[in-house]
Amino acid sequence: MALVIDEIDRAAPARRPLDRPAGYHRWHNLLFVHWRLDPAIIEPMLPRGLSLDTWDGSAWIGLVPFAISGLRPYWFLPVPGVSAFNEINVRTYVYYRGGNPGVWFFSLDATSVLAARVARWRWRLNYFSTDMRLRQSGDIIHYEALRRQRGSKAGARVVARIGTQLDQGPEQRVPGQAKPGTLTHFLLDRYILYAQQGAGPLFTAQVHHAPYCVREAHLLACEQTMLAASGIMPDEPPSHVAYCERADVEVFPLRRV
Repeated sequence: MALVIDEIDRAAPARRPLDRPAGYHRWHNLLFVHWRLDPAIIEPMLPRGLSLDTWDGSAWIGLVPFAISGLRPYWFLPVPGVSAFNEINVRTYVYYRGGNPGVWFFSLDATSVLAARVARWRWRLNYFSTDMRLRQSGDIIHYEALRRQRGSKAGARVVARIGTQLDQGPEQRVPGQAKPGTLTHFLLDRYILYAQQGAGPLFTAQVHHAPYCVREAHLLACEQTMLAASGIMPDEPPSHVAYCERADVEVFPLRRV
């Protein structure tokens, strides 16, 4: 059974770990598109040990396209042609043993074949190789992706208009940052990932970055089969859309739960 949102400590994961990072990279042009679903649909799809993190009694599924640059391990410099690529993922929100709220990825698609293979091997994440384009003209941004896997029809075409910086009233601590206790904060402020290969053990890792500077966004087009490829079939249009221009990220080592 899902916990009441106020019972979960959502501040602790945002604190930077004291460990040395495993690597660094930068995220650009992040578009967060979310659907509301019945928890009974998603809960059976989670690994044993993880519980569904819900908002307003609903599960939330995100489609998040963006670009990555400057990818490198802590001991090396970025490599041209390897350290920058586009990515799109399908995700939901979970917690472990009453705490540690984080992200469970149903799929992640990257334009870098090498990055996808390394992430599958080293980080135990469900990565695929994809063709993906990202282009922006003024306040309109386009994402197009098509998975390279033979026989797969997984893909997406998403177009959005980027709006003004998020304004959540006088109690908003920093302009653009999502206020704790809001749906935007629940969906975007996630600093823990969980990973598992097959029926193997469950792993976790922490990422650290400054809270997103969020902008409003409005969908102009959203045609996608990425969710269906993971067995998820929303029966309503997306319920929440947001955008972030950039985040500088530290990734900490993967550890067995």
